[in-house]
Amino acid sequence: MAILVGGAVGVVIGLAVAYGVVLRRRRTKVLAARRAAEAGLRSALAPAADLLAACLAAGAGPREAADAVGRSVDGTVGVQLRRVAAELRLGAEPTAAWQRFGALPGARDLARCMERAGISGAPAVEGVSRIAAGLRASAHRTAAERARRAGVLVTLPLAACFLPAFLAIGVVPVLIGLAEGLMAHN
Repeated sequence: MAILVGGAVGVVIGLAVAYGVVLRRRRTKVLAARRAAEAGLRSALAPAADLLAACLAAGAGPREAADAVGRSVDGTVGVQLRRVAAELRLGAEPTAAWQRFGALPGARDLARCMERAGISGAPAVEGVSRIAAGLRASAHRTAAERARRAGVLVTLPLAACFLPAFLAIGVVPVLIGLAEGLMAHN
């Protein structure tokens, strides 16, 4: 920038642009990390929901199911399920305990279903199974989308390398030959 604008003003503008680029990169990295973490949580919810449905089908209540699944699932989902089970065991209201679990990305419907089962005692197997199927389908769509995006991103460097080589080796000699032929006839 100092060369284009000149002097101290160019230096200041260049520093401001560089600072803006650094901030933009940092923000992009933070957003990418947050999206990756949310995608990981969403993909971990599907097997946890399947396990919750299996526990409920076997006759366990919401608290027992949350405890069993929380002990068998790693990561944030397991920790949150163990926390819900502990809070329910200590007498917390199901609404409050499951609401904190529902704050996880993609867990709101599952938390509501388990909360209703804890409050009313109504069977939640069908609802939890349906939610688990939806979570699996969502995880499948996300994985397919990432695979398509990776395919495109892999092709870009190939195009950047092979297109200039094709032009230099295939097209340019033909054009030179045509130009020489036209010049020879004139």
